[in-house]
This record gives sequence, structure tokens and C-alpha cells, in this order.
Amino acid sequence: MSKQVKTNVIRQLEQQNIDYKEHHYFGSDVSSGTDVARKMGNDPAKQFKTLVTRGKSNEVYVFVIPVNEELDLKKAAQSVDEKSVSMIKEKELLPLTGYVHGGCSPIGMKKTFQTVLHSSAEQFETIIFSAGKVGVSVEINAEDLMRLIDGHIANVVKS
Repeated sequence: MSKQVKTNVIRQLEQQNIDYKEHHYFGSDVSSGTDVARKMGNDPAKQFKTLVTRGKSNEVYVFVIPVNEELDLKKAAQSVDEKSVSMIKEKELLPLTGYVHGGCSPIGMKKTFQTVLHSSAEQFETIIFSAGKVGVSVEINAEDLMRLIDGHIANVVKS
């Protein structure tokens, strides 16, 4: 039996005494968050991805949305009182957040950024998102996530 990986996200959840469930997938035959959700046997609407953007003001913002949805940049900008936001370049992700593409989590980034959770999370008792490592996700109560990241909820996906 292989040893379970303790990511910084999992350590932080344990330190805060937050209940969580781990989800794992193995292999490289996934090309999207929807593929990851299906490989883990999860509903793609309940599996969330973490997207990092930069506003016109140069501030960095994090958006957590379902893997089967697309971020609406105009709605995203409005939700953080910016004129506009754009996705950061992939090469900026690791130095900025400490996470790689496909393993980015809203918990445990190098710095604290304003974070917005998509409003659809309110319809689920728990949501699933990356545990900070490709192939590992955690499932927690959305309210616990909001307390950890001190974020807010908004509708930020394309209709």
C-alpha cells in the first residue's frame, strides 16, 4: 500500500479541525477538470477549479468555480470592483501561489488573495477542489472553505 501524501492543504484542514474527505486519481489520461471529476466518480458541478487572475489595478484575485463552467471575466471583475480581470500566465502560477497548473487550491497559497467562490457551491452540502497536488482533491463543507479563505460568493460564470 502506498503512503498517503499530506499536502499543505490537508495539513491546514487538520490544524483547523475541519472534516474532509480525500479523493485521488492516477494516470495522465485527463485533459480537463471535467475529466478529473469523472475519473474520481464525482459530479462535475460539485468539483471546483481554482483560477487565478490579475485585475487592471494589478491586484491578484482567485476564483473558485465548477470544473464544467467557464469564468465570465466581466462578472468576475464586477465581483471584485475592478474594471477588468485577465487570467495570469501559467508561468506566473507557481511563483505567485506555490501551486502548479492542475494542482492549484484556494487554501494555502503563498499570499492571501481576495477569493470568490461561485454561487452554485451553495446548493451542495460539500464541494471538492484540489488539495494542492495534481491527482489529489479534498471534499469539505463550502462554509468551512469560506471561513478558511475569508472569501465571498458571487455568480462569476458564463450563462
